[in-house]
Formats: sequence, structure tokens, C-alpha cells
Amino acid sequence: MNTRSEYDLLGNLDVPAEAYYGIQTLRASQNFSITGVPISHFPELIKALAMVKAAAARTNQEFNRLDDEKADAIVYACQDLINGQHHDQFIVDVIQGGAGTSTNMNANEVIANIALTKLGHNLGEYQYLHPNDHVNQSQSTNDAYPTAACLSIQFAADNFIPALTSLKGALEEKGKAFAHVLKMGRTQLQDAVPMTLGQEFDAFAVTLGEDIDRIREACALLCEVNLGGTAIGTGINTPEGFSKKAIEKLATISKKPLVPASNLVEATSDMGAFVFFSGILKRLAIKLSKISNDLRLLSSGPRTGFGEIKLPEMQPGSSIMPGKVNPVIPEAMNQTAYQVIASDLAVSLAAEAGQLQLNAMEPMIIYNLLNSLKMLKQACEMFENKCIRGIQANEAACLAHVENSIGIITALVPHIGYANASRVARRALLSNATIKSLILEEQLLTEAELNELLKPEKMIAPTQVQS
Repeated sequence: MNTRSEYDLLGNLDVPAEAYYGIQTLRASQNFSITGVPISHFPELIKALAMVKAAAARTNQEFNRLDDEKADAIVYACQDLINGQHHDQFIVDVIQGGAGTSTNMNANEVIANIALTKLGHNLGEYQYLHPNDHVNQSQSTNDAYPTAACLSIQFAADNFIPALTSLKGALEEKGKAFAHVLKMGRTQLQDAVPMTLGQEFDAFAVTLGEDIDRIREACALLCEVNLGGTAIGTGINTPEGFSKKAIEKLATISKKPLVPASNLVEATSDMGAFVFFSGILKRLAIKLSKISNDLRLLSSGPRTGFGEIKLPEMQPGSSIMPGKVNPVIPEAMNQTAYQVIASDLAVSLAAEAGQLQLNAMEPMIIYNLLNSLKMLKQACEMFENKCIRGIQANEAACLAHVENSIGIITALVPHIGYANASRVARRALLSNATIKSLILEEQLLTEAELNELLKPEKMIAPTQVQS
């Protein structure tokens, strides 16, 4: 393999001749081989890093710290990355020591080398344009990396929200389609009172819709960034006013309403916005898992379970039991949810581990948030297209459960009293008789009265008061 020699404070190292990354990236790739997931797995992060570097370059140009030729070359290189080019050059593992320095230097070196080729120089000829002196000018990893992280999470959320919105819409459609299907509601896995299958699916849709709003609110917190704070938030090595101008430029480039944090020292060490965002993803994961649990229960059987709905058959379910088909899509959603919940714990522990003016565990925080968003997006698309849209109602089973249930006695309590209702319910349970037959036997209501009170529309909504 052809190589070029590069030098840093630890000495010389041979870098692949055609690589756009440099010596610090290579060292990091040799040091960190933990997840097997390189930075390139998250294009939103590369895009965000490039935007930060472009905004910084234009601001340095405005302060006459960077000449026009170098600034233009850096911005050109950043635009290549924003457009999706050269992402394969981001080879460092996302989990790394150094608070993200390796990620920042991977970006600095790639941008510098793209810019060098634009200026007509060879890769690695940093005397003409340097990763640290020029691409990283007026920045530190400690402000550039978390600022890019805030942006990348918002970009990932932008990709995820449409998938979640579409899933919500699919559940709403099922709610309308099943609005006429009477069934038993259950509490603590015991018969409760009647409802419709449509009401059940409507509730699924509403609970997901709540978290679409919460994710947008969490993104708003990520719009406060610490770019220009450099090492610890004091702004050392930046011209006065750099932070405000650089963030204004970054807001324009990213089309996100970014603002400087009110206190850059606090913002450099605090992980609160990331913790909050992670908590929202955990909340959503719990809801998605609960919905999956319900679907698995409602579809259980096909002959010895609830059997109230039928899930699409996606694949044979057993290597030994012929004819068995398992609820594999809800099961996959469950497992996705468990991973997101576990990732929230990892984020919490990493945020707590910060010391003094910096949190060295930021790479794990960013990895877990971006990975959770990626998994949730793919899982929601799978859930909608391979499960929700193909669900069918077993109307006969739903109705049979209602007619055979003791739970319908609740609708009669206002008319026969709680004591009578309790006694009849107990008799029905012990004798396996129906509620209707026992009410008629004891002459507590007439058949006409009973039929009127047990009409479906009267059991699934509050009683209308006559004016």
C-alpha cells in the first residue's frame, strides 16, 4: 500500500497515501475498536460537523483571521461533506476516549485534505492549510463537538418524526376501520367493561402523538449551543464576538434556530439537554413496547388465546411445530424498545460522570442518542408496514367475549344496585351462566329493559342526560 508520512507530537506515522484523513485519525482508529461502528454510520453527525467548520471558517474570515482563499477552500470541503461525499473517510469508532477529540480531528483532517486538493496541493501538505491552525481555528473539540452533536440529533429527529407520524396515522386508520367492532376491555388481564376495537387503536395513536410533540420540544433545548466557548467556555483564543457571529452563521447554514447558551462555561460541562432528549426517547420506547405487548396478547391463539385480531403472517414460526406463525414484528419492536431504554441508562450514567469543566463521556452519549433514533426510525417503519396496516379484526371472537363476559354487569349497576350486581356476577362465575340469563331469572329487569341497557352504544360512552 502506498503511504505518506505525517507527524504529530508522538512522532511519525505512515498514513495511506490516498486517505483524506490524517495521522490523528489513524492513531484513534488503532486505539479504539470497541463498537465496530465508525462515525460514518451516522451521516447526520458528519453533516453537522461540516456545518460547524464552515460557520467557523466564515466567521474567522470576517475577523481577518483566515484569508479568503483558505476560507473558501474550507467551506468548499465542508459542502462536499454536507452533500454526502467522502463519508467513508470517517473511520474512527464512535466510542472513544478524549471527549470527542478524535471525531473532531477526523473532521479537521478530512476537511483540510479536501481543501488542499481544491487549492492544487497534495494530501498531507499541511504547510498550506492545516487541520488545527485553520480548520479548527477559534474552536476546541469541547465546543465544536457538542455543538455538532446538538445539530446532528436534531437532523436525526427530523428523519425520525415522519416515520413516527406515519405510524400514528396508520393506527388512526385502524381506529376508524374498527370503530364498529364491540369487544371487552380488560384491566389487570381481567374482564372490565365493553369498548370498541377502534377505541383501543385510537388510544395507541393518541399516545404516540403526544411524544411527537415532546420530541419537538426536546429539539428546542438542543438549539442552545456553546460554539465559541472553546476549551472550557471562557472563549480563549477567539476574537471578541466570535461566538455570537459563528452561531448566527451556523443557524443560517443549518436552518435551525440556534442561539448561544446563556453561560458558555455551564453549557460546556452540562449534559442536561441530552439527558432530557434521551428521556423522551425512553418514554416513547416504553409506549411502543406496551403497544406491541397488547398486539401480541390480542392476537394470541389462534384457537386458545384472545384471538381478537389477526396480525399479518410474515414468516413460518417454528422449526419443529408445523403451521405455527409468531408475532415476530411486535417482538422485534419490543427488543428495539429494550435497547433504547438501556441506552437511556447509559446516557444518564455518562452525563453524571462529568467532572469539573467537561464531560469526557460525550461520545457515548452521542452514540446512544443517534443510535436510538436510527433504530426507532427503522423499527417504526417496520411496525407500520409489516404489522399495523395488515391487522384484521376477528369480529366474531370479539362479540363472543362480550356476550360471555361478566364485565357487562357494570353497565347494570345504576339500575339494579351494586349488591345485586355483585351477587349475580358471582353466580355467573360459579355456574358458567350468562349475566343476561341470571338477570332475567331473578326478574331484576325485563328483557326489553335489559336489551336497551346492553346496547353497544350505551356501554362504550358516558350516559346521555335528558334535558
